[in-house]
Amino acid sequence: MIDNDKPQVDAAAEEELKGVPEEFLDDGSEDESEGEGALGEALEALRGDLEAAKQDVLYARAETQNVRRRAEKDIADARNYAATGFARDILSVWDNLSRAVDAIPDSLREDDKMKGLVTGIEATQRELEKVFKQHGVERVAAVGLPLDPNQHQAMMEIPSADHEPGTVIQEMQSGWMIKDRLLRPAMVGVAKKAD
Repeated sequence: MIDNDKPQVDAAAEEELKGVPEEFLDDGSEDESEGEGALGEALEALRGDLEAAKQDVLYARAETQNVRRRAEKDIADARNYAATGFARDILSVWDNLSRAVDAIPDSLREDDKMKGLVTGIEATQRELEKVFKQHGVERVAAVGLPLDPNQHQAMMEIPSADHEPGTVIQEMQSGWMIKDRLLRPAMVGVAKKAD
């Protein structure tokens, strides 16, 4: 059987090689080990590059997910809060309608000539509140609740023996939220201990 790992030399060639010094008859085994060492180093370098490439891919995927989530959040915010500027501007219309309804004396509410006008103003106010609600704009509760600096703006303190200090007892201007964001704080009067 022929050993494929070693080169085959016939007998005549062996005779010719007897006088040749050993260093010239190197069988290449040192070159193979040097070659294997260089090959091993190259293989390790490739493994390192592969590991670095895997990390880069993972970072790129994570960044892509973050960008996608951020874009989805921006789109949701745009949908939910697109009407913020308009709603803030239309609140002055609400305020004027409320003042108009509050200013109507009871005698005019009973007057046959004015009943239609009063009913129309009240219906307009209800319709405006309904449209607000459809778009996520809701009134902030104030009177009778403790002062919440996230929703109420205290404009004055009112001495009161009937209410706990820090309780909202008067609302000068209604506050409004759009979804979970404050559109406008309620301007309120807060109870304090009576002197």
